[in-house]
Amino acid sequence: MDTTTVETILTSLNHRHIITTKDFTKSELELIVRVSAKMEALMLSGDTPELCKGNILATLFFEPSTRTRLSFESAMLRLGGKVITVEQGCSTSSEKGESLKDTGKIVSQYSDVIVMRHPEPGSVGTLSSKSDVPVINAGDGPNEHPSQALLDLYTIYSEKGCIDSIKVGFLGDLKFGRTVHSLVKLLSNFDVEFVFVSHPSIALPDYILELLNEKGCKVTVTDCLVTAIKDLDVLYATRIQEERFESKTEYEGIKDQCLLTQEILDGSKSDLCLLHPLPRVNEISPEVDDDPKARYFKQAQNGVYLRMAILSIALGKVKPSFLA
Repeated sequence: MDTTTVETILTSLNHRHIITTKDFTKSELELIVRVSAKMEALMLSGDTPELCKGNILATLFFEPSTRTRLSFESAMLRLGGKVITVEQGCSTSSEKGESLKDTGKIVSQYSDVIVMRHPEPGSVGTLSSKSDVPVINAGDGPNEHPSQALLDLYTIYSEKGCIDSIKVGFLGDLKFGRTVHSLVKLLSNFDVEFVFVSHPSIALPDYILELLNEKGCKVTVTDCLVTAIKDLDVLYATRIQEERFESKTEYEGIKDQCLLTQEILDGSKSDLCLLHPLPRVNEISPEVDDDPKARYFKQAQNGVYLRMAILSIALGKVKPSFLA
């Protein structure tokens, strides 16, 4: 990209909400990946710029979070900014009946950027509609998790050296998995072949398959991991989310259906990149952790670099010269 193109894209992302992965173009994604790579290089060299000095991040979490919340807060602090936070929704005025729109308006008066997680689909978009500052969706129920998908995209790029012309498999809870839904939508902007492996009761929703078909993507749906794993470049595993099921009986009946063992992993390509958004429960055997193909802990670390990038971009702090 030339300087003019970079500046145009940065301007388009400046103070823009990040609510859904559908809002990104391929050029925007490629630029976010470049800024993330620069942030990682600076962090590793010990030369992190304080791009957000004087800015305040508000984190509103109405659902539990470890990696997302802490990596956002770490990112802002490393950029020289400050953080104010709400750990549990019950500690906010929503318990008194305050609407999400009013919450968005009020919190935006106390901060420069907001990160929010909420159990209801569409809730973050509702809050953002009255916010005067950029709002980033940190997960709205089973709907989307765009910043996770962006860090997953960055991890694929950093591990494989490219995003186009690769074969990516998705394993586990493809029905309720918001990280899966978001990453699939991002990857649909690239030349990627998709393989979806799951129990039929937690298969990928039809509307996402329709989206991929409309874009002309090659798609395979199967319940046989042993066969599917053989020619994958990337395997993205997810946990079976008990909290998304209506009954414990239904969950117990399929929770072990997508277990990845060392024996199965040994049947994959030598350069397979194994990812997982975490937390892991029982879908990946602990013995796999020491396999060089397992990259999920590095993936979690990448969350800081990616979130440094999108916070800086959203606040208009990144200039073309930063990428020189």
